[in-house]
Amino acid sequence: MGTDLDIPAYEALGAFINHLRAERRLSPNTLAAYERDLDAFFAHVRDHGGKGVDLGVLGHLNAQDFRSYLAARRRGATPLSSRSLARALSSIRSFYRFIERRWGLKNDQLSLIEGPKLARTTPRPLSVKAADEVLQASARTKTKGEPWIAARDAALLTLLYGAGLRLAEALSLTGADYPFGDTLRIVGKGNKTRLVPLLPATIEAMRLYVRLCPWPTEQKHPLFRGVRGGAMGPRAAQKLMQGLRAQLGLPDTATPHALRHSFATHLLAGGGDLRALQELLGHESLSSTQIYADVDAQSLLQIYDKAHPKGGNAHKRRV
Repeated sequence: MGTDLDIPAYEALGAFINHLRAERRLSPNTLAAYERDLDAFFAHVRDHGGKGVDLGVLGHLNAQDFRSYLAARRRGATPLSSRSLARALSSIRSFYRFIERRWGLKNDQLSLIEGPKLARTTPRPLSVKAADEVLQASARTKTKGEPWIAARDAALLTLLYGAGLRLAEALSLTGADYPFGDTLRIVGKGNKTRLVPLLPATIEAMRLYVRLCPWPTEQKHPLFRGVRGGAMGPRAAQKLMQGLRAQLGLPDTATPHALRHSFATHLLAGGGDLRALQELLGHESLSSTQIYADVDAQSLLQIYDKAHPKGGNAHKRRV
């Protein structure tokens, strides 16, 4: 196999996580998920093989060994759902691709394993009216005499809805990304770069936030700050939407990510092109974008100007 087979699996895992962190720039949560999945896999191999796990052991696992692991996770003390099981298998496949490139070790038996069938989920966007109410309410929220926090919240949610960003993408912006022009360069999943057009309302909301923010906009510091000046975390954004749901009587599906869904479905309802939307969202495959075309559009307005009340005629110029 052209490799030192006695390299411990956990040493290889450390190199893999470092690769994902440095080369693919995955989020800490995603890195932790990879590490948990592979820790559980190595523990299963060790417990059933009765010895330490190194590259030699991993290279000689057969299809039954992989199926045994998946079955154990399915019926364990904390059984995994089909979606979590599919993620665990994906983690193993990614790890094996890495060790093949790094150490020349390949295990063809893994290609015989099929993942669990997943039910196709349909995005649950907000209605046009609800999305607009969320943006307006966030700007009006009382924040204990700290108007910059209301401006920050409104700017963040306007960015999610107006540009279709993932929450992690928005929170990863730094002072180096500001001031915004007509487009914003985003490095998304898989280290894939895309240019996202920005609506005038998004740019204005960010200007107001930056003007009111008590901390300076510095190149290496996060653009969205927490109440004590550190990076704003995803939990703060989720808590914000939780409060807005209660205030506006919205369902539990009204999450920060639902604003991205709303961006996509409202744009398509207004006649947006599926391929263009794929680029805007940063999807690797068109099938990921296609799900938005399956959303019932009967309740959506027929033109983008109305579907995106903050946008005016911007789509005619930019999208």
